[in-house]
Amino acid sequence: MAKLYFNYASMNAGKSTLLLQASYNYRERGMHTVILTAALDRRAGAGRVASRIGLHADAIPFSDGDDLFALIAELHGKHPVACVFVDEAQFLAPEQVWQLARLADRCGIPVMTYGLRTDFQGKLFPGSRELLAIADELREVRTICFCGRKATMVARLDEEGKIVREGAQVDVGGNEKYVPFCRRHWEDRINCVEVT
Repeated sequence: MAKLYFNYASMNAGKSTLLLQASYNYRERGMHTVILTAALDRRAGAGRVASRIGLHADAIPFSDGDDLFALIAELHGKHPVACVFVDEAQFLAPEQVWQLARLADRCGIPVMTYGLRTDFQGKLFPGSRELLAIADELREVRTICFCGRKATMVARLDEEGKIVREGAQVDVGGNEKYVPFCRRHWEDRINCVEVT
């Protein structure tokens, strides 16, 4: 049975690296995969997934309102799709998560999604909330806080490197803008407590 997977983590855990490696493994065996990524994330260029360690691949950008079930079903009709990979899955709309679930349930295509669970304020992204609710399998990808504990939270930085406490949920960036923390040190930083 095909499943919908949600691989989630804080920033800098290697989610995109894992996605690219898994897609490569399918392709190396002669199977066709489709990689989707959020259109609003242009850090690697439009329609591109890239990892911090230099791996990259072309992808189909998705936006709110795109029917991902129809898109993949059409591609599958032309050339059988062995697996669908979604980078930046936190930016999926809830209805798109259901469309991906339908691909697994009705077309028998596994769907591997990779994304953040929470934003810089510790709130769930809408796409992540829906994935946590309906995905068949949840997999935590781990990274570490500066203290060595598992990082589950992320803090947003301004241009001067100071913690941002308010603002829009979506502000695409990488290492220059986000830092992973364990819950304790995230709370300390957000509340301006001296970090030990």
